[in-house]
Amino acid sequence: MKRIVLSACGVLAVSAGIVFAQGGRGPAPAAPLEAGASQADVDKALTALPDSLKSQAMVIKWNADHQTYTTLRKGSGTANLVCYDRSGFPGQQPYSTECTSMGNIERVKQNLKFEALGDRAKAQEAIKQAEMNGTRVKPEYGSVFYHGMGQEANADPTKLRHHMTIAMPGATAQSTGLPDKPGPGVWVMDAGTTGAHLMTPGE
Repeated sequence: MKRIVLSACGVLAVSAGIVFAQGGRGPAPAAPLEAGASQADVDKALTALPDSLKSQAMVIKWNADHQTYTTLRKGSGTANLVCYDRSGFPGQQPYSTECTSMGNIERVKQNLKFEALGDRAKAQEAIKQAEMNGTRVKPEYGSVFYHGMGQEANADPTKLRHHMTIAMPGATAQSTGLPDKPGPGVWVMDAGTTGAHLMTPGE
């Protein structure tokens, strides 16, 4: 249990403290926008991230098929994060942005594919079947998913609900020593699946 908790705390510390990388010189400057990219689109996609990480993240825009994307801005520094706008996508709130590790892009594509079924029950059944037959794409162990959400498409970015989880595919109460039900401390949601992740109280 101690090893798992320390590992999780380490992920949070790295995520929050990456600005002190490279000898304490602060974050790398943001890369320039790609040709045709909109600064407004980039700024919106970044709303899920803490301010200290925004300059380093790659920003993409999903195409209509929700499986391919256009790069709006390349990443810089060592953050290895990618952000995108999912506002109004099937199963998403009117304002919905997400950031995660670049290594989770295939997982995100699969999520979008399932959500595109347009019905929560159908999406959940597709996820269940993928878990059972071994085709569910695993997220990177210890990677972070950041979310910014609002009930209105033009929501004030400063008033969004922010949510963060740490991916721990396959984790269980037995393997971590953490509860798999909500309580006063950190707990494992969706235990035993590829979607197992750490939750904090109130999330």
